[in-house]
Amino acid sequence: MRKIIAVMALSLLASHVMAAVSPEEAAKLGTTLTPVGAEKAGNADGSIPAWTGGIPKNAGAVDSKGFLADPFASEKPLFVITAATVDKYKDKLSDGQVAMFKRYPETYKIPVYPTHRTVNLPPEIYESIKRSALNVKPINDGNGLEGFTGNRYYAFPIPKNGVEVLWNHITRYHGGNLRRIITQATPQTNGSYTPIRFEEEVAVPQLIPDMDPAKAANVLTFFKQSVTAPARLAGNVLLVHETLDQVKEPRLAWIYNAGQRRVRRAPQVAYDGPGTASDGLRTSDNFDMFSGAPDRYDWKLVGKKEMYIPYNSYKLDQPTLKYDDIIKAGHINQDLTRYELHRVWEVVGTVKPSERHIYAKRHMYIDEDSWQVALVDHYDGRGQLWRVAEGHAQFYYDHQTPAYTVETLYDIIAGRYIALGMKNEEKSSFVFGFNAKAADYTPAALRAEGVR
Repeated sequence: MRKIIAVMALSLLASHVMAAVSPEEAAKLGTTLTPVGAEKAGNADGSIPAWTGGIPKNAGAVDSKGFLADPFASEKPLFVITAATVDKYKDKLSDGQVAMFKRYPETYKIPVYPTHRTVNLPPEIYESIKRSALNVKPINDGNGLEGFTGNRYYAFPIPKNGVEVLWNHITRYHGGNLRRIITQATPQTNGSYTPIRFEEEVAVPQLIPDMDPAKAANVLTFFKQSVTAPARLAGNVLLVHETLDQVKEPRLAWIYNAGQRRVRRAPQVAYDGPGTASDGLRTSDNFDMFSGAPDRYDWKLVGKKEMYIPYNSYKLDQPTLKYDDIIKAGHINQDLTRYELHRVWEVVGTVKPSERHIYAKRHMYIDEDSWQVALVDHYDGRGQLWRVAEGHAQFYYDHQTPAYTVETLYDIIAGRYIALGMKNEEKSSFVFGFNAKAADYTPAALRAEGVR
């Protein structure tokens, strides 16, 4: 009898651990917490203000190409961190940021501006978040989600562990169906580079009217990427069905190779497989700061802390800039960057003993207001700091959507880096809410996308 009682007690404990949050906890969303689960209050000295609803949709002008005016253009940095002063601010910097000062002591800097908590989302997304809090449970050791139905956003707004924090980044709101033209650069150590141009689409199954729900039951997003420059790569097209539970059903990917004129499966587009045209400087799961399945790592939630992270990066996105203004030797032009003091969730991913990945450890810092990964320090198998990622974010106030302006990944050993997401010289900014069709996200559609 005692054994039966013990087993029942353990079973009840396990069900409690795996359960969604209680209605009492969920009621904190929009009261003591913001509707996405951040602390609504500011910090003790006021350097992080209280969240008061974000900035309005008309916070600035929008030009004919969809580029946003900087609502904080008149502000000057409060101070600029340099190699000479970095020790004073180390408690609010990642080890990777500190390493960048050591690697580039003459040129790397962090201009720190006043903090603005700009993020706010559409009301229907807030409703979805509360539904997630009450219904979503982790399955398959946290690598899948149960009860994640309807409009699927922010699986765990009140997270209990590290993998739940990461899931909020993976399932965050992208503004619905998104189309964009962006440029990637992989500069040599002297700063010379060849721009790689992508045309990309991200489509959400529930926003594709003719999508068969049964076929997309385990699909979070459809992603399509066409390379349009340089000429030697133009015409190659990648299609990804990003699955929710990638242990149950691995990410599905196909590539159309313009030279071979054929479509083939692409299982290498996952985990530490090489990123598209990245010159070996990023992995597939470096895309979007982190993407794909979390199952190869144990994710430890360290807690929250205050850090200087890239934020409100409107200056970096101005259409008056050329890519040559941004891409410099060693790192991007830090005079165009903006950092602010924000609270972040600190999560450390360590490769499981039974798994492999070129990054043995990923030390992540995730913004509490947007759930976007802001900084990541990547360590190799020897425990040496290898690559330092920064997500230069801005809030698209006209569409109430947080996103990245530029993602940078610095190899501090090789002295090279990759910058992804620039669109300053393109014909338009992001296009939100385009009409997507189910037939566009099938392998058969890839050949029609390729242009030689």
